[in-house]
Amino acid sequence: MNENSQMFEYPLFPPVVPQRSFGEKKVFFIDLFAGIGGIRKGFELACKALGLDSQCVFTSEIKPHAIQVLQQNHPDERVFGDITKIDAAIIPDFDFLLAGFPCQAFSSAGKRLGFLDTRGTLFFEVERILKEKKPFGFILENVEGLVNHDKENPKDKIGETLKTILQHLDSLGYKVSWRVLNAKNFGVPQERKRIYIVGTSKEKPELDHFPHRTSVLGNVLESGLPTEKTAFIQKVLDHYAIEELYGKSIKDKRGGINNIHSWDIEYKGSVSAEQKQLLSLMLKERRKKRWAEEYGIDWMDGMPLTIDQIRTFYNNPNLQEMLEDLVKKKYIKCEHPKKKVGNIRVQDKTLPLGYNIVAGKMSFEISKILSPKEVAPTLVAMDMQHLFVADHGGLRPLSLREGLRLFGYPDDFKFDIARDLGFDLLGNTVVVPVISDVATRILNIYTKTL
Repeated sequence: MNENSQMFEYPLFPPVVPQRSFGEKKVFFIDLFAGIGGIRKGFELACKALGLDSQCVFTSEIKPHAIQVLQQNHPDERVFGDITKIDAAIIPDFDFLLAGFPCQAFSSAGKRLGFLDTRGTLFFEVERILKEKKPFGFILENVEGLVNHDKENPKDKIGETLKTILQHLDSLGYKVSWRVLNAKNFGVPQERKRIYIVGTSKEKPELDHFPHRTSVLGNVLESGLPTEKTAFIQKVLDHYAIEELYGKSIKDKRGGINNIHSWDIEYKGSVSAEQKQLLSLMLKERRKKRWAEEYGIDWMDGMPLTIDQIRTFYNNPNLQEMLEDLVKKKYIKCEHPKKKVGNIRVQDKTLPLGYNIVAGKMSFEISKILSPKEVAPTLVAMDMQHLFVADHGGLRPLSLREGLRLFGYPDDFKFDIARDLGFDLLGNTVVVPVISDVATRILNIYTKTL
C-alpha cells in the first residue's frame, strides 16, 4: 500500500440509512465511479429545483485525489472503494443509480477495446447492482465514442458495445433512452459531447428539446491573476498582439490560419522567409500518401521526405543549406521512414533518410490560447495545463476555478488540490448543467409516483 492509499480506508459496511417518512418527498441515490461528484451535483440541483430532498446513501470511487475532493465537499460521508469488491446486498436501498462508468475502453484516445478491456466490463458492475437493488431509475454517462464502438456495419446506427448495454438494461425491465448531448448547448462554454443513457421502471424518458442556452469563455474567466513570464511566452508576445492570439494553437505538425509554429516566433533561432515557405510546404506534403507508395510501406501521417522528394515541390538552389540549418536549429530532423512491426512503428533503416518536422502537439508549454469570445474545445486531462488565456496584457494557464466553471460547477464547490491533480480530475468529470437537465426528465417521471 502506498503513502496516498493509506489516507483512505474503506469500511466494510455502509451507515444505516433512515427510512423515508410517510408523504416525505425524499430521493435516495447512489454514486458509482463518482470522480469528484459531478453527476451527484447535477442530480442534487435538479432535485432541489423540483422541491425534492435528496440523500446520497452510497459512494464508490478508487482514485485517491478524487476521494480527497469528495471528502472536502461531503465531510460527513464515507467513500467506498473498488465497487467490484462490494456485495450489492450491503448497499442501502435507493431510488436512483448514478454512474459515469470508466470511458477509456470506448474513447478515441484509448485502444477502443470495449468489453475486451477490463474497464469496459465495469458496466456489468452497474448491471449487477441494478439487478440486485431494482431502483426506480438510473443515469449513466460516457464518451461519445461509445455510440459507434465495435460497429459491424458502417450503416448501423450504433455499435455492438452500446447495443449490448441497451439490451442488458432492457432485460432488467427498464424503459431506456439515450442521446449524445453537447455541453455548449446547456450554457457551458465548452464543446463537449457525451452520451447520456437513462431509464426508469415506469416510462421511457424523453431526451429531446432541451432549452438551448449559450455562453462564451469570457463569462467564466477570472481577472488579474498572475501571468507567466517565460522565454517562450515572451517570443510569442514579441511576434503577436494579444488579440491576434485568440483561438490560436501552437504546434509544428499542423498548418492552417489558426496555428502558430515555433518558426513563426523564431523560438529556436532565426528563420528566413524562404525557410518558412519551405517548412509550410513540407507540412502539407509530408501527409500525402504517394510518398509511402514510393517507399513501398504503409502510409503514416507525416512521412520524412528526402531532398530529391522535396525538390519536386520546392526547388531552391540553396535547399541543402536551408535544410541543414533547420536541422541544426532543431526545427526539423533526419529520420528513416517508419514501418509497422506488430502494433507499433519503427524506423526502417533500409530506407533512405529524410527530413521531418520535429515538434508535435504537446511540445510547447502552450498548446492553445483560448478566445474569450468563443467556447473552449473539449477539455481533456493531459492538455488542460497547456491551455492559456489572456489576462491584462499577458498570458497565463487556466485556473482551477475557471476549469470548474467550464464544467458548470458552482463557485461554492470545494476543490483544494494541487493544480496538476485538479486538471487530471477535471478532464474526466461531467458537465453539471447537462446532468441537471437530464436528471429533471427522469425525476419528473418519478414525482408522478409520489
